[in-house]
Amino acid sequence: MRFDDNRPRRKPSLTPMIDVVFLLLVFFMLASRFGIEQVIPLPMTGQGGAGYSGPPRIVDITPEAVRLNGAETPETALAAALTPLTTKPTDTIVLRGRDGADVQRIVDVAEALNTAGFTALVLVE
Repeated sequence: MRFDDNRPRRKPSLTPMIDVVFLLLVFFMLASRFGIEQVIPLPMTGQGGAGYSGPPRIVDITPEAVRLNGAETPETALAAALTPLTTKPTDTIVLRGRDGADVQRIVDVAEALNTAGFTALVLVE
């Protein structure tokens, strides 16, 4: 038996490994959910209609706080603070993002108001 055999060693084939990687890639792309789409119905301003009436109902949303007509209001008490300013749930409430508030923060406040029964939310810049 000779141990000094100078035959060239076979290199392993990478083709099966590449096939497995591509199959895993396709599997995870088809099986994953990249995000849940959610539609938030907001009426557009300036489409005719009755216009704004009643006391001001402007909610300024900042990254740290929520202000109703300029007065800081806890987010949990916002719906209760808006109730005396409205006569019916379809009264217009204006939402404004301020000081770099991200979209998710605005959506959270809008969802909280919608859950409280306020349906006419208008988002302005």
